[in-house]
Amino acid sequence: MIGRKLFPPSGSDKTTLLISATSTTGPGVLMHLLEPLANHGINMTRIESRPSRRRKWDYVFFVDIDGHADEEPARQALEEVQRGADLFRVLGAYPIRVI
Repeated sequence: MIGRKLFPPSGSDKTTLLISATSTTGPGVLMHLLEPLANHGINMTRIESRPSRRRKWDYVFFVDIDGHADEEPARQALEEVQRGADLFRVLGAYPIRVI
């Protein structure tokens, strides 16, 4: 379902992010961008890279994580990711499965 508001936490959720660190270049950029997820014990279930439209060799990343963006520890981890990212968007937070 597409909408402007996040689903409320269900206790078994997934969050999809769009992130990029375009102002930082060199080895380890992605590792530093995603390091807060590991530091907070957040499981990343998917990552996909796409070339951005801004300039050559610039990429955006679509990332799925376990947990709801509004609940701890994901909320704190995402705040830290956002501080290190030039582009950060929560595309959605939704139940893993609807019964």
